[in-house]
Amino acid sequence: MNMLQTLWHYAPLLLSGAGVTLWTWLLGSVLGLAIGASVALLRRLPVRPLQWVLRIYIEIIRGTPFLLQLFLLYSGGPSIGIRLSALTAGVVCLGVHAGAYFAEVFRAGFEGLPKGQIEAASSFGMTSFQILYRISLPTMLVAIFPSIVSILISLSKETVILSIITVPNLMYQVQSMTVETYSAFSGIAALAVFYWVFVECVARFSALIEYRLTLFARRDSAEVRA
Repeated sequence: MNMLQTLWHYAPLLLSGAGVTLWTWLLGSVLGLAIGASVALLRRLPVRPLQWVLRIYIEIIRGTPFLLQLFLLYSGGPSIGIRLSALTAGVVCLGVHAGAYFAEVFRAGFEGLPKGQIEAASSFGMTSFQILYRISLPTMLVAIFPSIVSILISLSKETVILSIITVPNLMYQVQSMTVETYSAFSGIAALAVFYWVFVECVARFSALIEYRLTLFARRDSAEVRA
């Protein structure tokens, strides 16, 4: 079979793998954002032992390869009573890995909030919730959004590694197809095209969200100044 015939023959398998890849990335991203935001908020509490624990988590995750973290959770977990399926372990590891990077991004966002703008909003009688929703969060998100998108794009590429622990993602299906056809080019080409299109879609969709966030932040800032 030629390349197109091979891809057509294995299309159901490849589409299934692509679906698993997107699903693991989405779940891992949501988990990572939740962990990152939680860690960033907890680090603002004046509790020194908690600060050390969170700092150690961030440094360990950012200082070790994702592959090593995946092996420790999936293969080393059972030795301490943590037994997860390959898919669950992959999603959890993606989330924990991304969470450390998101935590630093959110921390920088909180520290970069303009105090003068917040004080001005407070002087106009806005409640703490209104300041958070209409001033702090939009301003912070606009500032850190490009960094968040960069992490999300990097995380999408990390999903390739999940095939090593038998998560049936696109890379795993391409490897299976390569074993059966004795030809790696078709599968690798399809994999490259998929990730290129995937990253382009994430980038363009993110640009649209960033534009809307910027408009929202400017509108509310103008209302506060008025």
